[in-house]
Amino acid sequence: MTRIGFRLQVRPELLDEYLARHAPVWPEMLAEIARAGRRNYTLFLGDGGTLIGYYETDDDAAAQAYLAASPVAARWESEMSRFFADLEGRPDQAATALTEVFHLEDQLAAAGMTPTPATDNESSAP
Repeated sequence: MTRIGFRLQVRPELLDEYLARHAPVWPEMLAEIARAGRRNYTLFLGDGGTLIGYYETDDDAAAQAYLAASPVAARWESEMSRFFADLEGRPDQAATALTEVFHLEDQLAAAGMTPTPATDNESSAP
């Protein structure tokens, strides 16, 4: 499984409309994302329109190719492209990829540890 992070910049003057377009996303687009093999797809919006996206997939190249060939995704991306600043091409193909620098579960596994959530009797404060 591969974790993918990406960044886009939403035009500040279009933020309200961008949010409205995602509440909810077209059902047929949701189905295409799932068929492409993307899971746990999440978008986070920061100050000034910075958009951080995240998803997991078993084969990102295959997921990208599936969505690139999808008429539904092409229609969605065509409508969404005007929301993004400094972007050439379809947003799902041209987003700036982020480099993963830390993943808790990977580092715990490498250290031979397993996640152990605190219980009600344990304090989370030092």
